[in-house]
Formats: sequence, C-alpha cells, structure tokens
Amino acid sequence: MSGMSHPTASTFSPGPAPNTVRTADGRVLTVPDGWVLLPPGDAALTRRVKAAGDAWPVAEKKGRKVFSLGVWAPAATVEQVRVELEVERSTESFAKKKMADARRREAAQAEYVEDFFGAVVGFLAFHPSHADLATRLARAVTDHATPVGSGTVARTKRIPVDQRAEAAVIAWLRHQTTAYETMRIERVKGKRREVRRMLARRSHELLARYRRGEPATDGCPLLRAVGPAVGAA
Repeated sequence: MSGMSHPTASTFSPGPAPNTVRTADGRVLTVPDGWVLLPPGDAALTRRVKAAGDAWPVAEKKGRKVFSLGVWAPAATVEQVRVELEVERSTESFAKKKMADARRREAAQAEYVEDFFGAVVGFLAFHPSHADLATRLARAVTDHATPVGSGTVARTKRIPVDQRAEAAVIAWLRHQTTAYETMRIERVKGKRREVRRMLARRSHELLARYRRGEPATDGCPLLRAVGPAVGAA
C-alpha cells in the first residue's frame, strides 16, 4: 500500500521487510517513495518533523520497554526542518538559551539528588549509633540511582519519592549484598519475582537490625558492600 498517509499520532512497529511498517491492527504498509527514516537522537528535529505533516513514528517493544527506531517522513521535509534548526542553533540567543536551560536542569538535578538522599536516609531510619553507615549507604544508593538517564526507579515520577527511595535501597541491596547476579533462576513465569520478594525480605531484615541498633558484625554483607568509613584504619 505505497504512498498511503497516516495520522502522525499513530506509532508503528517495524514491518517484515525493509521500508515497511506494521500498524496496530496488523496491516503492513510500505513507506512512500521519497521518504527517509530520521533516526532518534535529536528531539527538537523529530518533534518538528512530526508536526510538519505526514510522518510515521516507528518503535519496537522489548520486554516492558519501548524503544524508538525513528520517524519515517518525506526527505524534503526532514531536510528543510534540519536547515531551519541549524540556522536557529547558530544564533547567539539560542546559545544563551541553551546555557540557561542547562543551568536550570543542573540545578533541578542537584536539588532532586539531595531530596532523594534525604528520602533514603529517612527510609533507612538507622539507630543513631549507625548514623555514619546510614549516610554512606544513602550516598551509595543515591549516586547509583539518580543520574539522568539511568533508568532506575529513582527516575520515575509515577510514585512518591519516599517509595522510590525504598525501592532503590532494596534494589541496591539485592545487587550488592546477595547472590542475585549469579543465581540460576528457573525460566518459570513468576519465579524471578518470587526470588526478588524473598531477597527483599532478607534485605528488610538486615536493615531492621541496624534500626534496632544491634552491633555490626565483621561478616555483614552491608558493611562489605558499603566499604569502610572514611578515616577508618
């Protein structure tokens, strides 16, 4: 079905052959002559090309995640929008705006990192005798979970920050203090989730000991994962 236009709001999946796409209802469409695939990576360019007229966004689902493969659109449209953007981006006002936007993002990220760190410390709620350990653990979890683009639970906005903090701590403990990475888990539906729940219970039990102020032991997996305190011999 060559030359067939389609609403730009739709997203297609890859077709069975080059230059084809598959619609949500299973139809296979051939990309119109004169169209090119604009790869992902330049959000402004992609956004403007999609707004300029006919465009076919293509994405592929892998597991629970959806990955953009780009946007099919008329080559002339892509080139025109690309040139217009290059002209805009070459101006001094654009450069200043870009710098200001970057500073705002950096400030917002720094504020979020500290908010998240505080939420982790609050979730840990260790006994005062383990305050230093709580700080070191919270910093390790925060450093791992909060970088932009990390894809961790800390980056989602679907749940409150205190729930993100709890989930991030349990995930960090699962990977750093258990044998999860080397476990052989049966390929049975729900088995991996069951193992994660079991390991989460162990992690909660481990944290509970420090909340009660019990003395740390030399073989504690948490101490091994976090490392010695600064200045410790």
